[in-house]
Amino acid sequence: MAETGKTVLSVNNLVVNFKTDNGILQAVRDVSFDLEEGETLCIVGESGSGKSVTSKAIMGILANNAIIAGGNIMYRGENLLEVAEEEFYKIRGHKIGMIFQDPLSSLNPIVKIGKQITEATLINSDKLKLMYNDLISEDMIRYKNTLARRDIAIDTEKKKLELLETQIKTKDYADGAAKSADQAMLKQKKDAFKEFVKKTRAEYDAEAKELKAVLAETQKKAKKQVKEYKAQVTQEHKKKLASLKSELSKAGPEARDSIKKQIEEEKTEYTNKLSITKEEAKKRALTIMKEVGIPDPEKRYNQYPFEFSGGMRQRIVIAIALTASPEILICDEPTTALDVTIQAQILELINRIKEERKLSVIFITHDLGVVANMADRVAVMYAGKIVEYGTAEEIFYDPKHPYTWALLSSIPDVDSKEKLEAIPGTPPNMIYPPKGDAFAARSKYAMNIDFREQPEYYRISDTHYAATWLLDPKAPKVEMPKIVSERIRISLEEDKKHEQAE
Repeated sequence: MAETGKTVLSVNNLVVNFKTDNGILQAVRDVSFDLEEGETLCIVGESGSGKSVTSKAIMGILANNAIIAGGNIMYRGENLLEVAEEEFYKIRGHKIGMIFQDPLSSLNPIVKIGKQITEATLINSDKLKLMYNDLISEDMIRYKNTLARRDIAIDTEKKKLELLETQIKTKDYADGAAKSADQAMLKQKKDAFKEFVKKTRAEYDAEAKELKAVLAETQKKAKKQVKEYKAQVTQEHKKKLASLKSELSKAGPEARDSIKKQIEEEKTEYTNKLSITKEEAKKRALTIMKEVGIPDPEKRYNQYPFEFSGGMRQRIVIAIALTASPEILICDEPTTALDVTIQAQILELINRIKEERKLSVIFITHDLGVVANMADRVAVMYAGKIVEYGTAEEIFYDPKHPYTWALLSSIPDVDSKEKLEAIPGTPPNMIYPPKGDAFAARSKYAMNIDFREQPEYYRISDTHYAATWLLDPKAPKVEMPKIVSERIRISLEEDKKHEQAE
């Protein structure tokens, strides 16, 4: 499913399970997609389809009972699934920002908006420390990630062993011999795990020792470089300050106020070269508040979340996400809690900010109608899998999967006279995933094979894929629902009229 542009994020064969009291829930099943530079990729599907779990895996904020059972998430040459938590904070928020579904739950109700916007900026206000961290970053990441890979490898095997032990404990045995055999097998697995831990530690610790030595040398050089930078900045500041004070002592009454102002500006500039002050953080916050369309930002800066409307709260959440200037923005159903008119404003805002800041956006929603005018590409998810993947034009004008047809059929429309079609039934219980196509039980187009085997991805074009047996050459030819074909016809006619008018 690769594209031709510059890929900024690549998810490959991602598998995420959750350990529950009732068994293993398969939330994300072999999901792959690329996010290109400057594009909006929309992930669409019903609740429980795996959209938010995928985004949380990218952000490294999955619940403790989550198990990454396969795949990788590549960002700037790094697999985010192997990044140490101590290093992930440099990516989370700073490089990849996220806007959540409910703005009210994302904000602290008893803290003023201004403080919440500037919090991250002030935490990272020491510019000398940031400079030092940047200088040692590559070697620190190599060292920390080596230790993280060691711990992840051990933890993965440990979870497998714990799962096996749970299954044996809860299993009903017909006779004692079978139980004894499983217990003997479990003991053997535990012994093998001990050996695995010993071997894994030895391998990774040897590599980590070498990397730590390299890191120590880099830290030594970085400290020297930061010290020299501070000395240079301080020397230049003192020199300029001395010159201004000399001018002040010789100046007449008319020029004194101007020189005094220059002295204060020089002091502020010097301070800002070494750290971000509260005044500078507030200035940045007010600029971002204005950018996201919050009126009278000076007044709003000192107000609490309850004093804002739902739409304004979502603008504040967007402002917080933008403070670190991320290059990727993940929007997890940011308009769900808002009414229709405010939805349109927020979508327009996200589009504008994307263009102005050259962002790459992953937009998650359950409503195909919401993304019609903002998506570059669309991934349709169902039961933890991407069932159709293509450009927005391909998904809206040439959909191929019955689930995509069902989503399009359920969108209210003022032009077509066809009756809206509800999707029958409910999504499957992913603790017991269906053997074949997960949508088969709810699809009127299902064939016998849909209940026996999962369909492979069929290529419709270089950018368009769908996992449905209807695309198999042996499958009977079926037409998409009339409501969908009618909408496509009306839309194409309107596009033609616009082209002729222009």
